[in-house]
Amino acid sequence: MKDRLILGIESSCDETAVAIVKNETTLLSSVVSSQVNVHKKFGGVIPEVASRIHVENISVVLEEALQQANVTMEEIDAIAFTQGPGLIGSLHIGVQAAKTLAWAYQKPLVPVHHIAGHIYANAFVKKLEYPLMALVVSGGHTELVYIPNEYEFQVLGATADDAIGEAFDKVGRVLDLPYPGGVYIDRLAQQGTPCYSFTKPKVEGEYNFSFSGLKSSVLQFLQRCERTQQTYKKEDVAASFQETAISILLEKARKAIQEYHPKMFVLAGGVAANSGLRNKIENEFVKEFTTTDFVIPPLSCCTDNAAMIAMAGSIAYRHEVECDYQVGAKCSMNLK
Repeated sequence: MKDRLILGIESSCDETAVAIVKNETTLLSSVVSSQVNVHKKFGGVIPEVASRIHVENISVVLEEALQQANVTMEEIDAIAFTQGPGLIGSLHIGVQAAKTLAWAYQKPLVPVHHIAGHIYANAFVKKLEYPLMALVVSGGHTELVYIPNEYEFQVLGATADDAIGEAFDKVGRVLDLPYPGGVYIDRLAQQGTPCYSFTKPKVEGEYNFSFSGLKSSVLQFLQRCERTQQTYKKEDVAASFQETAISILLEKARKAIQEYHPKMFVLAGGVAANSGLRNKIENEFVKEFTTTDFVIPPLSCCTDNAAMIAMAGSIAYRHEVECDYQVGAKCSMNLK
């Protein structure tokens, strides 16, 4: 039986990535060209700059991924790509690359939702079982997603304002930490004590999230300390903020597990790399919910990459998800 090879392209933000997956199990190659050092000087991603760099990088990254996998485009069975959501200019480069390759080599096109990619990155860890619950946490997304059957998505809740990763970056900025702030807050929190009390915002919908008020609570605390000339430790502020943010996530996740009783629970997205969140799930949820299997992706699969798009695309292709050359990038789109 011939191996099925799916090539994935990811360009939703500031990583240009291409990967190739064989038979929904084996990662033959995964190449990521990150722009973090470019955007660090701006304190965040500049969309226009990101899209220009994608143009420069996409061909080089594609060639390297094919070489690493030791395959040719003729051997590829289908081309999966991130259709959205994300930065429209960045997405457009990946979509155009996928369409060009599909036309030149007469390959099927498989559109992938960015969040589906993050969720199915966990398939590199172990075979996923359904019904499945996913907590998606990243710079642009905070969602609880219920998946009753393979590649069927029900978004139970999402953020009403800031995504969790965005809140981490903004708090990192007011603490004068380098970009991306989430990484440095996590490191700093490990040296501090969660001794400060910050606001847990209320939001409509039992599974929806809100982090804007928490971010504002930290800013107001720092401003109050400055006005009154009170001292504080950055380590303790970081630890207190992180503890509060994680507790918001896990309160919603706990309620969802209790209501839906999933066979498996997966963590997904860039903030899945946060050590505090990973430790809480490994040390608390695993003991609390003994009939649910918990999966946490390796750090290499947390941030944006094409391996997750190739994996999700492989499953989508088996479910006969395809599109024509009229497909376009979507900066916002529903997961369904």
